[in-house]
Amino acid sequence: MLQSLIAASLPYIPKAIVKSVASRYIAGSTLREAVQTVQALEKKGASSTIDVLGEFVTTKERSLHEYESSKAVLSAINQYKLPTYLSVKPTSLGLGIDPEFAYENISSLVNMAKEFGAFVRMDMENTPYTTQTIDMYRRLRHEGFDNCGIVIQAYLQRSESDILSLLDLDPNIRLCKGIYRENPEIAFTNPDDIRNNYKKLLRLLLKHASKTGIATHDDILINDAMNVIETENVNKETYEFQMLLGVREERRDAILRLGHHMRIYVPFGEDWYGYSTRRLKENPQVAGYVFKAMFKKG
Repeated sequence: MLQSLIAASLPYIPKAIVKSVASRYIAGSTLREAVQTVQALEKKGASSTIDVLGEFVTTKERSLHEYESSKAVLSAINQYKLPTYLSVKPTSLGLGIDPEFAYENISSLVNMAKEFGAFVRMDMENTPYTTQTIDMYRRLRHEGFDNCGIVIQAYLQRSESDILSLLDLDPNIRLCKGIYRENPEIAFTNPDDIRNNYKKLLRLLLKHASKTGIATHDDILINDAMNVIETENVNKETYEFQMLLGVREERRDAILRLGHHMRIYVPFGEDWYGYSTRRLKENPQVAGYVFKAMFKKG
């Protein structure tokens, strides 16, 4: 109960305290720090994906700033030969402003990545943008870009039909539970219902998708995935487990020791606060660390 109350009160806690706790989940504010984090993860046997923090951008000028930051990430991936790819949030590149403007930005990044032999993942945001993001992915694929992927959220009731609609593209899909607050009319809200849908969607993807990202920290879902992989003798090159930076590191390392591919989501940038509070709110136990940090001596 106390931890949940702390999570709800995060907007009123000084940013410096939130940052001290949340720093383990963020590579830093600079691209250099993100590169160093990726290289450290590589030494542990894990690959990664780099995300420039920022979403729901309201001006084209800011979108172009985010676009340039993403270009810099791709250049660093190429320069340092990093085992990572770029993740982008469509709203940070202008989707909420002008869909065609956003598509120009994203397709330019995907084209740049293709020249480098790199990959771009479009993150999935809340439901006002679900159909637009899926349509954008389909358009990229129809234009010949096979170095891009998308995210499907298991808590949305529409997700099975969305996956089925994409199977003709032999898609690369990251499957996650979903973190945004959605209307119960369109989303599962019971944890068991979300898990059950995740399990069903995972089986569909492992059977039909070109590559499946099993993005979860939930032991029930991790164990279920491992059981399916073993019983169905799934080719290890067609899937990978995915986790957030700084979350459940012991479990992450255990999965690596078992010989599975693991990819870590590495966010960085100036817009760390919104990302941090979302992570803390969805994990009340971690929010409890904020409470402890408030009483530590400087």
